[in-house]
Amino acid sequence: MRADKSTFIVGEGIGRRGGCFVETIGLYEEFGSDRVMDMPISEAGFVGMCAGAAACGSRAIANMMFLDFMAVAIDQIVNQAAKIRYISNGQFKMPLTLTAMYGIGGSQGAHHSNPFYPWFVNTPGVKVVVPATPYDLKGLLISSILDDNLVILLHHRGLIQLKGPVPEEDYTIPIGQAEIVKEGTDITIVAYGIMRMRAIKAAEQLEKKGISVEIIDPRTLIPLDRNAIAQSVKKTGHLLVVDEGYSPCGFGAEIIAVVQEDVFDYLDAPLKRIHSVFVPIPYSPSLEKSCNGRCRANY
Repeated sequence: MRADKSTFIVGEGIGRRGGCFVETIGLYEEFGSDRVMDMPISEAGFVGMCAGAAACGSRAIANMMFLDFMAVAIDQIVNQAAKIRYISNGQFKMPLTLTAMYGIGGSQGAHHSNPFYPWFVNTPGVKVVVPATPYDLKGLLISSILDDNLVILLHHRGLIQLKGPVPEEDYTIPIGQAEIVKEGTDITIVAYGIMRMRAIKAAEQLEKKGISVEIIDPRTLIPLDRNAIAQSVKKTGHLLVVDEGYSPCGFGAEIIAVVQEDVFDYLDAPLKRIHSVFVPIPYSPSLEKSCNGRCRANY
């Protein structure tokens, strides 16, 4: 925002309050109400406004608070912002970034916990970014804002308190580049968001049993770093996808399809995936815990 005066951010409670999750704290004081704008509870309205501003040359950022609330603006996202650059044959750009919290946990109930990111993965013209670490969040956020396409950047509520090294200076992480979190030889686990952290814990337990685990964090769901995943499975011969989303048409199925297409001849066992139980996310803490990342692909 310091480098480009056309960049602005809108959202509910992001001004003096600093955002529901204090992610915009200090911006209002530095850039003022013309560039850090509190919005009414009208996601369809302010996403449409941002899409128009982006098409006219601004860099727009819309803080959606929760991923669930993007459903209210689905037409503006899917039918307008995602398509304008393509249907205009590149005459219009769409430098619009939508940020939101997502994920199961904290008894947020059925209207604030839904893992709906596959909706947007299935939408041409949208890039979907899911960083897990503080370092990745900063680098991918900057890359998202600088991108001339619609980018949806999602951060998991369970990682809000996560601390880690973050350089003071600006840096970018290429959108579409996976990270090899841990190298191994016996099995590949693909996990993103908070599932990356759980995969690391599982790998530590498996190492005690003599099983060497390689962990791949795609960091970006679309565009997907197919090569990084394929090369890992080519080495290990086994794949487990850990996806907090639901199994029907879920992103875990897409990764399995990619591996099946690219390195089938190198597989030593059937491919497996773990998803959340296919139910609306319960408010009850015990029920919520029972449905999170504990279900094999069934529905």
